[in-house]
Amino acid sequence: MAEELGRIEKPEVEKFREGRKLFFVPLVFAPPEPEAEFVEKVNAYWKEVDEHVKNLEAKLGAVSKIFHELVPAGGSEGSMVIQQLNSASYQFALPRIVKGAEVQALEDTELLTEFMDWSRCLSIGLQNQNVLSKIYELYSEVHAKRNEAMARNLDEALQEKEIGVLLMREGHRVQFPSDIEVFYVSPPGLDELKRWFRTREAELEAMMKEEFEDAAREAGAKKPEDKPEEKAKE
Repeated sequence: MAEELGRIEKPEVEKFREGRKLFFVPLVFAPPEPEAEFVEKVNAYWKEVDEHVKNLEAKLGAVSKIFHELVPAGGSEGSMVIQQLNSASYQFALPRIVKGAEVQALEDTELLTEFMDWSRCLSIGLQNQNVLSKIYELYSEVHAKRNEAMARNLDEALQEKEIGVLLMREGHRVQFPSDIEVFYVSPPGLDELKRWFRTREAELEAMMKEEFEDAAREAGAKKPEDKPEEKAKE
């Protein structure tokens, strides 16, 4: 019997259950005094994230390990750190912790604090190019070491056939172990947040441009005072 053309066999569910898996959730931080519109979009995003991860868990299994950027401790201490860092990601993690998922230390404390200190140095606006180059070099070195430590900690904590969830900002350069299958959680709410940020940046830029032009027109309208003429020497 001839093989049926165009037919695609669906992979068996058991195939997806093999090996280690990681659900990557882009981490979103809210400013201290966020706008009401931003709060609404953030809440919608985390609701969609929770639903997305629940769907993955229904197909692949429950999350047993929780990793969070900027968290160098595990267990109850790690849970408290998450709560202090970001209430939204804590509310996402809490139901899974109650069901038995364990918070794992993702960061190395020394590397994290060194990374943050060099970041602060770069953010203050250095003037000397030699100083800037040296600090940036040290910043880059510890950044690479920090990424290596996070990949190592994740690799050691996530055991065979376990499922973890990683809450981390986009744009990271962490190289995950090759045998870990990573599922990127990207609900529509993430694009909504990105569009909102782009719009706000454009509005802020336009406002600053308008203020600059108003100041320039005001300055141009003022006539410079005539300098007093020196009396001619007799």
